Amino acid sequence: DFILRGGRKFSLYSRVVEADPFKAIVLPASGNSVGIELRKQDVSWKEFLSIANQRPRSNHYSPVYRPIDSTINILFSSGTTGEPKAIPWTQLSPIRCSADGWAHNDIRAGDVYCWPTNLGWVMGPVVLFTCFLNGATLALYHGSPSGRGFGKFIQDAGVTVLGTVPSLVKTWKSSNCLEGLDWTKIKCFATTGEASNVDDDLWLSSKSYYKPVLECCGGTELSSAYIQGSLLQPQAFGTFSTAAMTAGFVILDEHGHPYPDDKACVGEVGLLPLYLGATNRLLNADHEKVYFEGMPMHNGMRLRRHGDVLKRTVGGYLIVQGRADDTMNLGGIKTSSVEIERVCDGADESILETAAISVAPLGGGPEQLIMFVVLKKEYSHQPEKLKILFSRAIQSNLNPLFKVRLQDIKYLFHFYTLSGDLTYPNNVIFNLLHKI
Repeated sequence: DFILRGGRKFSLYSRVVEADPFKAIVLPASGNSVGIELRKQDVSWKEFLSIANQRPRSNHYSPVYRPIDSTINILFSSGTTGEPKAIPWTQLSPIRCSADGWAHNDIRAGDVYCWPTNLGWVMGPVVLFTCFLNGATLALYHGSPSGRGFGKFIQDAGVTVLGTVPSLVKTWKSSNCLEGLDWTKIKCFATTGEASNVDDDLWLSSKSYYKPVLECCGGTELSSAYIQGSLLQPQAFGTFSTAAMTAGFVILDEHGHPYPDDKACVGEVGLLPLYLGATNRLLNADHEKVYFEGMPMHNGMRLRRHGDVLKRTVGGYLIVQGRADDTMNLGGIKTSSVEIERVCDGADESILETAAISVAPLGGGPEQLIMFVVLKKEYSHQPEKLKILFSRAIQSNLNPLFKVRLQDIKYLFHFYTLSGDLTYPNNVIFNLLHKI
């Protein structure tokens, strides 16, 4: 019926009803009864279980054998490019992400694995499958992971592998909420979703006698990562040390030619197309067009698009520098500037046009959103009011859990054309940014 997050209550059932499904089974966010009135055809979780209890059933379960490319779940992601994609996972997907957990994070029977996530994000299914197929124990915490309660849970559950998101680590560090807790059972940390801050990683590592923090970068359409850290190699905070198992990539120059594998460089990444677990179809888009059209050939194969800009250092470490397309990564959620601009343009009648860009902080760490705004001639607003309007619009229309920190709102008022007339032409922001 609701999502409980950080002491707040977000309506979930009402959003589902908007999609007009034939039938919905509704679980209570708290207590034993749902806190809202249901449609006639819908049933509560309690009613659903009582129906099942009335039906005879066998104690023996016979597995159903299906081809490897059978769909097992569907995830949505702005991911590699632009608009949200409906991405089907097959029976190969769990094998891929579980193998990565085993090979890179050393997850095995006897481990207790925890990663603050949800089933709408790729890490939700990844953590489930990795635990079940490697024989590890899955540690589940109901509630916000940003406070001391979660930290104590990690201590009491004896977590041995803890996954994080950089902005979450920054919150722990700034609030000092982990003070006095014993995290010494943790043998390694993992992190994904955003660019890491070196100082924050060092602080996190210190909570478990300086255990390694392994970086992971991939995509929903890949079932896992294409670059990772590894316990078999020296690690540097905030960097990746290797291609993931069974993955290969090249870094392209501005002409689409691969740099030599041992050369320090910066460029768009191109994935080798023979990639265990990667998708070969999308439910709402042309897979070939999204991932392969326009990509260069390499060793007789067309490279697969992923959209990241990679930097390879002199020592061979890898750093994600941002995106080559209009996708941005905010708070661990990938979304496109087009999506943000669409909802912000309609946030108030005073707004003529907006442009959203993300900027990586100088010291590293998660990207920050900057909104450029052009108001209609007769309006003026203070930045604080626009912050509220935009935050409300984004949370209502994109994701209720999407916290957007508008670090700065740049006003582009009184934009003059070359003729000197005060006008607000279409794409005024695009033209100005292009000149800048």
